[in-house]
Amino acid sequence: MRLLADENIPLDTVRALRDAGHDVYSATESGPGAPDLAHIERAMSEDRLIVTFDRDFGELAVRGPQKPRAGVLLLRIKPKDAQEITQLVLGLVARSDVEWRDRISVVDDTHVRQRRI
Repeated sequence: MRLLADENIPLDTVRALRDAGHDVYSATESGPGAPDLAHIERAMSEDRLIVTFDRDFGELAVRGPQKPRAGVLLLRIKPKDAQEITQLVLGLVARSDVEWRDRISVVDDTHVRQRRI
């Protein structure tokens, strides 16, 4: 899967996703401090699912001028450590029963709620 990991996604998670065979653009490594719209533009041009804790991506995806068709995975959890984030994201992107494309997916401790972009 092609992913764009926002700056708030730990590098350990990025590395684990890559080790699992995913193509991950890391904003921390390649675009620190860039505005959210720049990340959305990259995600759109490279067809990447955005993985983030930042609610602004949800707002921009739904109401903004550019729609990231690969989707937005918005994490709304309070993890105890980076390992918890890694396990959650690895598990989510491995799910075959969830369609990420054209959706904003909000993940909390118990649910994956989705809304079409």
